[in-house]
Amino acid sequence: MEGQGLVRRSWAESKLLWRVAFPAVLVEVLQFSIGFVTASFVGHLGVVELAAVTAVESILEGFAYGVLFGMGCALDTLCGQAVGAGRLDALGVYVQQSWIVCGATAVALTPAYALAAPILRTLLRQPADVAAAAGPYALWATPRLFAHAANFPLQKFFQTQSRVWALAAISAAALAAHAALTYVAVVRLRYGLRGAAVAGNVSYWLIDAAQFAYLVSGQFPDSWKGFTVAAFSNLAAFVKLSLVSAVMVCLEFWYYAALLILVGLLQNAQLQLDIMSICINYEFWTMMVALGFSEAVSVRVSNELGARRPKDAKFSVAVSSLTSVVIGAIFMSIFFIWRTSLPRLFSDDKEVVDGAARLGYLLAITVLFGNIGPVLSGVAVGAGWQMQVAFVNIGCYYLVGIPFGVLFGFKLKLGALGIWMGMLTGTLLQMTILLFIIMRTKWEAQAILAEKRISELAGQRPTIENR
Repeated sequence: MEGQGLVRRSWAESKLLWRVAFPAVLVEVLQFSIGFVTASFVGHLGVVELAAVTAVESILEGFAYGVLFGMGCALDTLCGQAVGAGRLDALGVYVQQSWIVCGATAVALTPAYALAAPILRTLLRQPADVAAAAGPYALWATPRLFAHAANFPLQKFFQTQSRVWALAAISAAALAAHAALTYVAVVRLRYGLRGAAVAGNVSYWLIDAAQFAYLVSGQFPDSWKGFTVAAFSNLAAFVKLSLVSAVMVCLEFWYYAALLILVGLLQNAQLQLDIMSICINYEFWTMMVALGFSEAVSVRVSNELGARRPKDAKFSVAVSSLTSVVIGAIFMSIFFIWRTSLPRLFSDDKEVVDGAARLGYLLAITVLFGNIGPVLSGVAVGAGWQMQVAFVNIGCYYLVGIPFGVLFGFKLKLGALGIWMGMLTGTLLQMTILLFIIMRTKWEAQAILAEKRISELAGQRPTIENR
Protein backbone atom coordinates (compact mmCIF):
# COMPACT_ATOMS: atom_id res chain seq x y z
CA MET A 1 0.00 0.00 0.00
CA GLU A 2 2.85 2.36 0.85
CA GLY A 3 4.40 1.70 -2.55
CA GLN A 4 1.11 2.48 -4.29
CA GLY A 5 0.85 5.72 -2.31
CA LEU A 6 4.34 6.73 -3.42
CA VAL A 7 3.48 5.99 -7.06
CA ARG A 8 0.28 8.07 -6.84
CA ARG A 9 2.12 10.93 -5.18
CA SER A 10 4.92 10.78 -7.78
CA TRP A 11 2.35 10.79 -10.58
CA ALA A 12 0.56 13.79 -9.06
CA GLU A 13 3.84 15.70 -8.66
CA SER A 14 4.91 14.80 -12.18
CA LYS A 15 1.66 16.22 -13.57
CA LEU A 16 2.22 19.46 -11.62
CA LEU A 17 5.75 19.71 -13.00
CA TRP A 18 4.78 18.98 -16.59
CA ARG A 19 1.89 21.43 -16.43
CA VAL A 20 4.53 24.16 -16.16
CA ALA A 21 7.46 22.35 -17.78
CA PHE A 22 5.94 21.40 -21.13
CA PRO A 23 4.89 24.90 -22.22
CA ALA A 24 8.06 26.34 -20.61
CA VAL A 25 10.18 23.92 -22.65
CA LEU A 26 8.28 24.97 -25.78
CA VAL A 27 8.95 28.64 -25.01
CA GLU A 28 12.68 28.11 -24.46
CA VAL A 29 13.11 25.85 -27.49
CA LEU A 30 11.03 28.05 -29.80
CA GLN A 31 12.79 31.26 -28.79
CA PHE A 32 16.23 29.67 -28.98
CA SER A 33 15.30 28.30 -32.40
CA ILE A 34 15.25 31.87 -33.70
CA GLY A 35 19.04 31.83 -33.49
CA PHE A 36 19.06 28.22 -34.69
CA VAL A 37 17.16 29.23 -37.85
CA THR A 38 19.49 32.19 -38.40
CA ALA A 39 22.57 29.95 -38.19
CA SER A 40 20.98 27.43 -40.57
CA PHE A 41 20.38 30.06 -43.28
CA VAL A 42 23.70 31.84 -42.75
CA GLY A 43 25.68 28.57 -42.73
CA HIS A 44 24.82 28.07 -46.40
CA LEU A 45 26.27 31.49 -47.26
CA GLY A 46 29.77 30.28 -46.37
CA VAL A 47 32.01 29.00 -43.60
CA VAL A 48 33.19 32.53 -42.63
CA GLU A 49 29.62 33.76 -42.28
CA LEU A 50 28.66 30.78 -40.10
CA ALA A 51 31.72 31.29 -37.88
CA ALA A 52 30.98 35.04 -37.62
CA VAL A 53 27.35 34.57 -36.55
CA THR A 54 28.40 31.84 -34.11
CA ALA A 55 31.07 34.10 -32.62
CA VAL A 56 28.54 36.90 -32.09
CA GLU A 57 25.69 34.76 -30.80
CA SER A 58 27.74 32.34 -28.69
CA ILE A 59 30.41 34.71 -27.36
CA LEU A 60 29.08 38.27 -27.48
CA GLU A 61 25.35 37.65 -27.27
CA GLY A 62 25.96 34.69 -24.99
CA PHE A 63 27.69 37.12 -22.62
CA ALA A 64 24.87 39.69 -22.81
CA TYR A 65 22.12 37.06 -22.74
CA GLY A 66 23.67 35.50 -19.66
CA VAL A 67 23.81 38.83 -17.83
CA LEU A 68 20.22 39.79 -18.66
CA PHE A 69 18.79 36.31 -18.13
CA GLY A 70 20.63 36.13 -14.81
CA MET A 71 19.26 39.51 -13.73
CA GLY A 72 15.77 38.28 -14.59
CA CYS A 73 16.28 35.08 -12.57
CA ALA A 74 15.80 37.08 -9.37
CA LEU A 75 12.10 36.95 -10.29
CA ASP A 76 12.12 33.15 -10.21
CA THR A 77 12.89 33.31 -6.51
CA LEU A 78 10.83 36.38 -5.58
CA CYS A 79 7.72 35.86 -7.71
CA GLY A 80 7.60 32.12 -7.11
CA GLN A 81 7.79 32.45 -3.34
CA ALA A 82 5.33 35.35 -3.36
CA VAL A 83 2.80 33.24 -5.31
CA GLY A 84 3.20 30.41 -2.80
CA ALA A 85 2.66 32.85 0.05
CA GLY A 86 -0.46 34.34 -1.54
CA ARG A 87 1.17 37.75 -2.18
CA LEU A 88 0.15 38.18 -5.84
CA ASP A 89 0.06 41.96 -5.41
CA ALA A 90 3.86 41.98 -5.18
CA LEU A 91 4.40 40.46 -8.64
CA GLY A 92 3.60 43.59 -10.66
CA VAL A 93 6.06 45.61 -8.60
CA TYR A 94 8.74 42.95 -8.96
CA VAL A 95 8.47 42.83 -12.77
CA GLN A 96 8.75 46.63 -13.01
CA GLN A 97 11.82 46.57 -10.77
CA SER A 98 13.31 43.95 -13.03
CA TRP A 99 12.63 46.09 -16.12
CA ILE A 100 14.51 48.98 -14.50
CA VAL A 101 17.49 46.79 -13.63
CA CYS A 102 17.59 44.90 -16.94
CA GLY A 103 17.11 48.07 -19.00
CA ALA A 104 20.02 49.79 -17.26
CA THR A 105 22.11 46.65 -17.80
CA ALA A 106 21.29 46.62 -21.54
CA VAL A 107 22.48 50.23 -21.86
CA ALA A 108 25.75 49.29 -20.14
CA LEU A 109 26.24 46.34 -22.52
CA THR A 110 25.62 48.30 -25.74
CA PRO A 111 29.27 49.34 -26.33
CA ALA A 112 30.27 45.68 -26.55
CA TYR A 113 28.07 45.30 -29.65
CA ALA A 114 29.44 48.47 -31.24
CA LEU A 115 33.01 47.28 -30.66
CA ALA A 116 32.44 43.63 -31.56
CA ALA A 117 35.07 43.44 -34.31
CA PRO A 118 38.05 44.74 -32.26
CA ILE A 119 36.91 42.78 -29.20
CA LEU A 120 36.81 39.51 -31.13
CA ARG A 121 39.99 40.18 -33.13
CA THR A 122 42.27 41.83 -30.55
CA LEU A 123 40.98 40.89 -27.12
CA LEU A 124 39.71 37.37 -27.83
CA ARG A 125 42.19 36.57 -30.66
CA GLN A 126 39.58 35.22 -33.07
CA PRO A 127 40.43 34.84 -36.80
CA ALA A 128 40.62 38.22 -38.57
CA ASP A 129 38.14 37.38 -41.34
CA VAL A 130 35.63 36.05 -38.82
CA ALA A 131 35.94 39.18 -36.64
CA ALA A 132 35.58 41.45 -39.70
CA ALA A 133 32.33 39.75 -40.71
CA ALA A 134 31.05 39.60 -37.11
CA GLY A 135 31.43 43.36 -36.48
CA PRO A 136 28.65 44.63 -38.80
CA TYR A 137 26.37 41.73 -37.83
CA ALA A 138 26.72 42.60 -34.12
CA LEU A 139 26.05 46.29 -34.79
CA TRP A 140 22.85 45.52 -36.68
CA ALA A 141 21.82 43.05 -33.95
CA THR A 142 22.05 45.62 -31.10
CA PRO A 143 18.25 46.22 -30.81
CA ARG A 144 17.71 42.63 -29.66
CA LEU A 145 19.76 43.44 -26.55
CA PHE A 146 16.91 45.66 -25.34
CA ALA A 147 14.36 43.11 -26.50
CA HIS A 148 15.94 40.58 -24.15
CA ALA A 149 15.88 43.14 -21.32
CA ALA A 150 12.11 43.51 -21.76
CA ASN A 151 11.45 39.84 -22.43
CA PHE A 152 12.99 38.05 -19.44
CA PRO A 153 11.03 39.86 -16.68
CA LEU A 154 7.79 39.24 -18.57
CA GLN A 155 8.55 35.54 -18.94
CA LYS A 156 9.29 35.14 -15.23
CA PHE A 157 6.07 36.97 -14.33
CA PHE A 158 3.98 34.55 -16.40
CA GLN A 159 5.94 31.39 -15.57
CA THR A 160 5.78 31.76 -11.80
CA GLN A 161 1.98 31.96 -12.08
CA SER A 162 1.93 28.87 -14.34
CA ARG A 163 0.51 30.94 -17.21
CA VAL A 164 2.87 29.70 -19.91
CA TRP A 165 0.74 28.37 -22.76
CA ALA A 166 0.14 31.86 -24.12
CA LEU A 167 3.92 32.40 -24.19
CA ALA A 168 4.35 29.17 -26.15
CA ALA A 169 1.80 30.30 -28.73
CA ILE A 170 3.48 33.71 -29.03
CA SER A 171 6.91 32.10 -29.42
CA ALA A 172 5.66 29.67 -32.08
CA ALA A 173 4.15 32.50 -34.11
CA ALA A 174 7.36 34.54 -33.77
CA LEU A 175 9.50 31.60 -34.91
CA ALA A 176 7.33 31.07 -37.99
CA ALA A 177 7.56 34.78 -38.77
CA HIS A 178 11.33 34.68 -38.25
CA ALA A 179 11.82 31.78 -40.66
CA ALA A 180 9.85 33.67 -43.31
CA LEU A 181 11.62 36.98 -42.66
CA THR A 182 15.08 35.38 -42.72
CA TYR A 183 14.30 33.50 -45.93
CA VAL A 184 13.19 36.73 -47.61
CA ALA A 185 16.09 38.81 -46.26
CA VAL A 186 18.90 36.29 -46.80
CA VAL A 187 17.79 34.12 -49.72
CA ARG A 188 15.43 36.26 -51.80
CA LEU A 189 16.76 39.79 -51.20
CA ARG A 190 20.36 38.63 -50.62
CA TYR A 191 20.99 41.06 -47.76
CA GLY A 192 23.36 38.54 -46.15
CA LEU A 193 24.35 38.96 -42.49
CA ARG A 194 22.71 42.39 -42.25
CA GLY A 195 19.37 40.94 -43.33
CA ALA A 196 19.72 38.03 -40.90
CA ALA A 197 20.40 40.43 -38.02
CA VAL A 198 17.40 42.65 -38.79
CA ALA A 199 15.09 39.65 -39.16
CA GLY A 200 16.18 38.49 -35.70
CA ASN A 201 15.54 41.93 -34.20
CA VAL A 202 12.01 42.08 -35.59
CA SER A 203 11.22 38.58 -34.34
CA TYR A 204 12.39 39.25 -30.77
CA TRP A 205 10.46 42.53 -30.56
CA LEU A 206 7.32 40.82 -31.88
CA ILE A 207 7.56 38.49 -28.88
CA ASP A 208 7.84 41.44 -26.49
CA ALA A 209 4.90 43.29 -28.03
CA ALA A 210 2.62 40.24 -27.83
CA GLN A 211 3.67 39.45 -24.24
CA PHE A 212 3.06 43.03 -23.10
CA ALA A 213 -0.37 42.98 -24.72
CA TYR A 214 -1.11 39.80 -22.73
CA LEU A 215 0.12 41.46 -19.53
CA VAL A 216 -2.23 44.46 -19.81
CA SER A 217 -5.16 42.49 -21.23
CA GLY A 218 -6.90 42.23 -17.86
CA GLN A 219 -6.01 38.56 -17.34
CA PHE A 220 -3.97 39.36 -14.22
CA PRO A 221 -6.16 41.58 -12.02
CA ASP A 222 -4.48 40.48 -8.77
CA SER A 223 -0.86 40.61 -9.91
CA TRP A 224 -0.77 43.49 -12.43
CA LYS A 225 -2.29 46.78 -11.31
CA GLY A 226 -0.45 49.07 -13.71
CA PHE A 227 2.75 51.05 -13.45
CA THR A 228 3.66 52.37 -10.01
CA VAL A 229 6.39 54.40 -8.31
CA ALA A 230 6.56 51.58 -5.74
CA ALA A 231 8.92 49.89 -8.18
CA PHE A 232 11.63 52.30 -6.99
CA SER A 233 11.24 51.28 -3.32
CA ASN A 234 13.50 48.56 -1.91
CA LEU A 235 15.31 48.68 -5.26
CA ALA A 236 18.71 48.16 -3.60
CA ALA A 237 17.64 44.79 -2.16
CA PHE A 238 16.23 43.78 -5.54
CA VAL A 239 19.42 44.80 -7.32
CA LYS A 240 21.47 42.77 -4.85
CA LEU A 241 19.53 39.56 -5.54
CA SER A 242 19.55 40.31 -9.29
CA LEU A 243 23.32 40.71 -9.33
CA VAL A 244 23.87 37.47 -7.43
CA SER A 245 21.48 35.67 -9.80
CA ALA A 246 23.31 37.16 -12.78
CA VAL A 247 26.69 36.01 -11.49
CA MET A 248 25.39 32.46 -11.01
CA VAL A 249 23.84 32.24 -14.48
CA CYS A 250 26.60 34.15 -16.29
CA LEU A 251 29.26 31.79 -15.04
CA GLU A 252 27.39 28.99 -16.83
CA PHE A 253 26.72 30.92 -20.06
CA TRP A 254 30.26 32.31 -20.23
CA TYR A 255 31.67 28.83 -19.81
CA TYR A 256 30.49 27.98 -23.33
CA ALA A 257 31.75 31.32 -24.64
CA ALA A 258 35.18 30.51 -23.16
CA LEU A 259 35.03 27.18 -24.97
CA LEU A 260 34.64 28.92 -28.33
CA ILE A 261 37.38 31.43 -27.49
CA LEU A 262 39.78 28.55 -26.82
CA VAL A 263 38.77 26.85 -30.07
CA GLY A 264 39.50 30.09 -31.92
CA LEU A 265 43.12 29.84 -30.73
CA LEU A 266 43.68 26.40 -32.28
CA GLN A 267 45.45 25.79 -35.56
CA ASN A 268 43.03 25.88 -38.51
CA ALA A 269 40.74 27.88 -36.21
CA GLN A 270 38.04 28.64 -38.78
CA LEU A 271 37.38 24.97 -39.48
CA GLN A 272 37.45 24.15 -35.77
CA LEU A 273 35.02 27.00 -35.04
CA ASP A 274 32.59 25.75 -37.68
CA ILE A 275 32.73 22.21 -36.30
CA MET A 276 32.31 23.41 -32.73
CA SER A 277 29.54 25.86 -33.66
CA ILE A 278 27.40 23.02 -35.04
CA CYS A 279 27.84 20.92 -31.89
CA ILE A 280 27.25 23.89 -29.59
CA ASN A 281 24.07 24.82 -31.45
CA TYR A 282 22.72 21.33 -30.80
CA GLU A 283 23.99 21.39 -27.21
CA PHE A 284 22.27 24.73 -26.62
CA TRP A 285 19.07 23.41 -28.21
CA THR A 286 18.93 20.52 -25.73
CA MET A 287 19.86 22.92 -22.93
CA MET A 288 16.77 24.97 -23.77
CA VAL A 289 14.68 21.87 -23.04
CA ALA A 290 16.51 21.46 -19.74
CA LEU A 291 16.12 25.18 -19.06
CA GLY A 292 12.37 24.97 -19.54
CA PHE A 293 12.22 22.10 -17.08
CA SER A 294 14.51 24.07 -14.79
CA GLU A 295 11.94 26.89 -14.83
CA ALA A 296 9.25 24.41 -13.82
CA VAL A 297 11.13 22.96 -10.85
CA SER A 298 12.09 26.48 -9.80
CA VAL A 299 8.40 27.43 -9.78
CA ARG A 300 7.45 24.28 -7.86
CA VAL A 301 10.19 24.67 -5.23
CA SER A 302 9.66 28.40 -4.73
CA ASN A 303 5.85 27.99 -4.54
CA GLU A 304 6.09 25.23 -1.93
CA LEU A 305 8.69 27.05 0.16
CA GLY A 306 6.64 30.26 0.01
CA ALA A 307 3.59 28.30 1.21
CA ARG A 308 5.65 26.72 4.03
CA ARG A 309 5.44 23.18 2.64
CA PRO A 310 9.10 22.09 2.75
CA LYS A 311 8.41 18.35 2.41
CA ASP A 312 6.52 18.94 -0.82
CA ALA A 313 9.43 21.04 -2.10
CA LYS A 314 11.87 18.21 -1.32
CA PHE A 315 9.67 15.65 -3.08
CA SER A 316 9.39 17.89 -6.15
CA VAL A 317 13.19 18.03 -6.35
CA ALA A 318 13.40 14.23 -6.36
CA VAL A 319 10.76 13.78 -9.08
CA SER A 320 12.22 16.51 -11.31
CA SER A 321 15.76 15.14 -11.01
CA LEU A 322 14.66 11.66 -12.06
CA THR A 323 12.68 13.10 -14.98
CA SER A 324 15.70 15.08 -16.18
CA VAL A 325 17.78 11.89 -16.28
CA VAL A 326 15.19 10.21 -18.51
CA ILE A 327 15.01 13.22 -20.87
CA GLY A 328 18.80 13.37 -21.08
CA ALA A 329 19.01 9.67 -21.95
CA ILE A 330 16.53 10.18 -24.81
CA PHE A 331 18.59 13.05 -26.25
CA MET A 332 21.79 11.05 -25.90
CA SER A 333 20.26 8.24 -27.97
CA ILE A 334 19.15 10.67 -30.67
CA PHE A 335 22.64 12.15 -31.07
CA PHE A 336 24.28 8.74 -31.11
CA ILE A 337 21.95 7.50 -33.86
CA TRP A 338 21.90 10.59 -36.11
CA ARG A 339 25.33 12.11 -35.37
CA THR A 340 26.39 11.87 -39.05
CA SER A 341 23.26 13.43 -40.56
CA LEU A 342 22.44 16.26 -38.11
CA PRO A 343 25.49 18.45 -39.03
CA ARG A 344 24.27 18.72 -42.64
CA LEU A 345 21.53 21.09 -41.51
CA PHE A 346 24.22 23.72 -40.90
CA SER A 347 26.85 23.16 -43.57
CA ASP A 348 27.47 21.59 -46.97
CA ASP A 349 31.24 21.47 -46.40
CA LYS A 350 32.34 17.81 -46.14
CA GLU A 351 35.25 18.56 -43.79
CA VAL A 352 32.98 20.48 -41.41
CA VAL A 353 30.28 17.78 -41.46
CA ASP A 354 32.79 14.96 -40.87
CA GLY A 355 34.45 16.84 -38.00
CA ALA A 356 31.11 17.51 -36.32
CA ALA A 357 30.12 13.86 -36.74
CA ARG A 358 33.35 12.74 -35.00
CA LEU A 359 32.66 15.11 -32.13
CA GLY A 360 29.10 13.77 -32.01
CA TYR A 361 30.05 10.91 -29.68
CA LEU A 362 31.16 13.32 -26.97
CA LEU A 363 28.21 15.61 -27.71
CA ALA A 364 25.80 12.72 -27.05
CA ILE A 365 27.33 12.08 -23.63
CA THR A 366 27.34 15.80 -22.85
CA VAL A 367 23.63 16.27 -23.52
CA LEU A 368 22.83 13.54 -20.99
CA PHE A 369 24.52 15.41 -18.16
CA GLY A 370 23.62 18.78 -19.64
CA ASN A 371 19.96 18.01 -18.98
CA ILE A 372 20.55 17.27 -15.29
CA GLY A 373 22.69 20.28 -14.35
CA PRO A 374 20.17 23.04 -15.27
CA VAL A 375 17.43 21.28 -13.28
CA LEU A 376 19.64 21.27 -10.20
CA SER A 377 20.36 24.96 -10.81
CA GLY A 378 16.59 25.52 -11.03
CA VAL A 379 16.23 24.02 -7.56
CA ALA A 380 18.88 26.48 -6.35
CA VAL A 381 17.08 29.46 -7.90
CA GLY A 382 13.73 28.40 -6.45
CA ALA A 383 15.29 28.19 -2.99
CA GLY A 384 17.35 31.39 -3.36
CA TRP A 385 20.83 29.79 -3.25
CA GLN A 386 22.30 31.86 -6.05
CA MET A 387 25.39 32.93 -4.09
CA GLN A 388 26.39 29.39 -3.11
CA VAL A 389 25.94 28.10 -6.66
CA ALA A 390 28.00 31.01 -8.01
CA PHE A 391 30.98 29.85 -5.95
CA VAL A 392 30.43 26.25 -7.06
CA ASN A 393 30.39 27.36 -10.71
CA ILE A 394 33.60 29.35 -10.33
CA GLY A 395 35.41 26.35 -8.88
CA CYS A 396 34.07 23.71 -11.25
CA TYR A 397 34.04 25.65 -14.51
CA TYR A 398 36.94 28.06 -14.26
CA LEU A 399 39.35 26.31 -11.90
CA VAL A 400 38.75 22.80 -13.27
CA GLY A 401 36.89 22.73 -16.61
CA ILE A 402 38.80 25.40 -18.54
CA PRO A 403 42.31 24.37 -17.29
CA PHE A 404 41.53 20.76 -18.20
CA GLY A 405 40.29 21.94 -21.61
CA VAL A 406 43.58 23.79 -22.18
CA LEU A 407 45.52 20.70 -21.04
CA PHE A 408 43.62 18.28 -23.30
CA GLY A 409 43.20 20.62 -26.26
CA PHE A 410 46.64 22.26 -26.46
CA LYS A 411 49.14 20.30 -24.36
CA LEU A 412 47.90 16.85 -25.38
CA LYS A 413 47.04 18.17 -28.88
CA LEU A 414 43.49 16.81 -28.94
CA GLY A 415 42.15 20.06 -30.41
CA ALA A 416 38.43 20.82 -30.16
CA LEU A 417 37.79 17.32 -28.82
CA GLY A 418 40.15 17.94 -25.88
CA ILE A 419 38.62 21.34 -25.10
CA TRP A 420 35.16 19.75 -25.05
CA MET A 421 36.45 16.99 -22.74
CA GLY A 422 37.66 19.65 -20.30
CA MET A 423 34.27 21.37 -20.40
CA LEU A 424 32.51 18.08 -19.67
CA THR A 425 34.81 17.46 -16.69
CA GLY A 426 33.78 20.77 -15.10
CA THR A 427 30.10 20.10 -15.82
CA LEU A 428 30.21 16.68 -14.14
CA LEU A 429 31.93 18.10 -11.07
CA GLN A 430 29.38 20.91 -10.76
CA MET A 431 26.49 18.46 -11.04
CA THR A 432 28.01 16.21 -8.35
CA ILE A 433 28.49 19.08 -5.88
CA LEU A 434 24.96 20.44 -6.42
CA LEU A 435 23.52 16.97 -5.83
CA PHE A 436 25.48 16.75 -2.57
CA ILE A 437 24.22 20.18 -1.44
CA ILE A 438 20.60 19.34 -2.26
CA MET A 439 20.75 16.00 -0.44
CA ARG A 440 22.03 17.72 2.73
CA THR A 441 19.55 20.63 2.64
CA LYS A 442 17.27 21.27 5.63
CA TRP A 443 14.10 22.24 3.79
CA GLU A 444 12.26 23.45 6.88
CA ALA A 445 14.91 26.13 7.35
CA GLN A 446 14.61 27.11 3.69
CA ALA A 447 10.86 27.70 4.12
CA ILE A 448 11.57 30.11 7.00
CA LEU A 449 14.13 31.97 4.88
CA ALA A 450 11.59 32.29 2.07
CA GLU A 451 9.12 33.94 4.42
CA LYS A 452 11.75 36.43 5.58
CA ARG A 453 12.69 37.26 1.98
CA ILE A 454 9.08 38.00 1.03
CA SER A 455 8.69 40.16 4.16
CA GLU A 456 11.77 42.21 3.30
CA LEU A 457 10.92 42.94 -0.33
CA ALA A 458 7.12 42.91 -0.35
CA GLY A 459 6.77 45.06 2.73
CA GLN A 460 4.71 42.84 5.03
CA ARG A 461 4.46 39.27 6.19
CA PRO A 462 2.41 36.78 4.20
CA THR A 463 -0.90 35.80 5.69
CA ILE A 464 -1.20 32.34 4.25
CA GLU A 465 -1.63 29.57 6.79
CA ASN A 466 0.90 26.76 7.01
CA ARG A 467 -0.45 23.59 5.53
